[in-house]
Amino acid sequence: MSIVVPREQAFRNARRVLDAARARRDRDRALGLLPPEVERILCRLEAEQNARLADTQGTVD
Repeated sequence: MSIVVPREQAFRNARRVLDAARARRDRDRALGLLPPEVERILCRLEAEQNARLADTQGTVD
């Protein structure tokens, strides 16, 4: 017998796990516990995200 998890519940579960992982990452980052190469990757990803956000905010639909 298999248990079927409703789609909405599966998304809630995944979101909960991702939010917990992000919180751990943010806590470790604030405490300076991340390796330098990971910090560089995060900075690059944040810069890319900010650039995309700036591009989308500059357009009119």
